[in-house]
Amino acid sequence: MGITLRPFDIKHLLISFSFIFLFTTSPILADEIQKGAEFDKLTQQLVKDGFDQEKIKTLFAKETIFFNPEGVSLFFIHTESSLNYDQFTSKKSISNALKYMEENKTFLDDAQKKYGVDKSVITAILLVETRLGSYLGKRTVINTLSTMAALQDDALRDKIWNFIPNKKKPKKEDFLKKVNKRSKWGYEELKALIKYSARENILPEEIKGSYAGAMGISQFMPSNALTLAKDGNNDGKIDLFTHADAIFSVANYLKHHGWKSGITRQKQHAVLFKYNHSNYYVDTLLKISDKLKG
Repeated sequence: MGITLRPFDIKHLLISFSFIFLFTTSPILADEIQKGAEFDKLTQQLVKDGFDQEKIKTLFAKETIFFNPEGVSLFFIHTESSLNYDQFTSKKSISNALKYMEENKTFLDDAQKKYGVDKSVITAILLVETRLGSYLGKRTVINTLSTMAALQDDALRDKIWNFIPNKKKPKKEDFLKKVNKRSKWGYEELKALIKYSARENILPEEIKGSYAGAMGISQFMPSNALTLAKDGNNDGKIDLFTHADAIFSVANYLKHHGWKSGITRQKQHAVLFKYNHSNYYVDTLLKISDKLKG
């Protein structure tokens, strides 16, 4: 025999279904991160670690600062071996580098004398990093680092994963391992960027750089800018977008990592490897240096 439901019963049944739907789906909704709220946990962590709450709140409320999965996804498919380093040892590149050395002779000579680093090596680094300052990167550094730092959250990791083209996707396991490591690294670099920009009175959202967050003519990460960058033109501030400061900063970086006048080729290679962990990169720098010295 069938059951006949009165209007009163139907109304209560619908209400019951509504409550069941609400409570069974709420955990799923809770896992989703709304657009514009991606940095909520990140900013809370920054305040917890000692940054001024109002300053952090004001900084991350700016429309120019946002979660950038498209840019950061490149970080997980980039390989040094795929770069064409031969372009930097061409006749045209070497000619440009020699011209650069002549135009910046005073700063290069002073840096070489003070830090013991050959000016041809300093020039080689600036040539490979930014084509002597002509290509500095167009990505907003704080967006890159904030996005990387926020990847402690699984939902945000998925957003990055989905932006990687299927043909270039690494193994998911390898991706997650790299994300875990790089999100911690990104957080430390983000903290350094905020400190550096405050010290030098620079708006962090105006600093542009590479897909990995490196900035300036020397392509320093913020932690290096904060600790190893130098004022090369004695104007009272450190601006890595000026040639003098970039030159002195590279020289100080290499000295800090063990460069001394007259060190062996093998030792030179080991020190330069600290700048970029790539044998292709280091071999190219030494080839350029040889050519610049004639």
